[in-house]
Amino acid sequence: MFTSCLEDTVKLVKGIGGKCYGYVVDLASREDIYRVAKKVEDEVGRVNLLINNAGVVSGSYLLQTPDHLIQRTFDVNILAHFWTVKAFLPAMMEHNSGHIVTIASMAGHVGVAKLVDYCSSKAAACGFDEALRLELETQGYSGVKTSLICPYFIRSTGMFEEVNSRFVPQLNSNDVADRVVLAIRTDEPFALIPGFFRVLLPFKLLVPWPCMSELIRKLVPDAVPVPIHPTRPATDAKVPAKPVQLEAKHGAPGPMTVMPPARHDRQV
Repeated sequence: MFTSCLEDTVKLVKGIGGKCYGYVVDLASREDIYRVAKKVEDEVGRVNLLINNAGVVSGSYLLQTPDHLIQRTFDVNILAHFWTVKAFLPAMMEHNSGHIVTIASMAGHVGVAKLVDYCSSKAAACGFDEALRLELETQGYSGVKTSLICPYFIRSTGMFEEVNSRFVPQLNSNDVADRVVLAIRTDEPFALIPGFFRVLLPFKLLVPWPCMSELIRKLVPDAVPVPIHPTRPATDAKVPAKPVQLEAKHGAPGPMTVMPPARHDRQV
């Protein structure tokens, strides 16, 4: 599935006269990330724009989520950021030029039931971007920029198709992609999508928790109404996790957004 999407994207870009290369990497494996990063630099050249966009979600209450799925969430949603940045940042620093984009989530700022592992990993991504930006500025690398993107639930990613969201509609993936491009072009350090959340977010620190809890539960009554993963016995949590590959043949137990969704409403 993912290999097919990758090949389609490469063909699409080449079809309009652009250059494009596709690589499959296991983002739950540090060694595989380093291996493919070296291959990219050897075959393509220096990478000056890195977008960490891959994500997975378990979608269950904490005590119903097997240990290996929690581990997978952190491996893909945040630990992979460390390995990709460590792989490509040295060249950016050497030339004092580059841009690192962290696709986090509003869930990194606001907790949601059934998303304990997901929210935690996205909160870590938010902290990762801010600390990395400050670290680069402290060392004097003014030409290496970072951008943190925090969107609301997005349609057509295979992650939150059935989310029960009131008042705020799910976002269109194309609109989010366009907003990311704008943030890159303008060196915007922080983008909330939709933008009005920038005004509302500070109220989290001002409003008493019972009020905030009620608001969140009314806004998102159920983030995952339909279980993404079948219920398993508690003993499953003791089974060692198998490496997660980004190809359908490995049978990854949940959706991954390492590849962009099909864009049926956009013509090139």
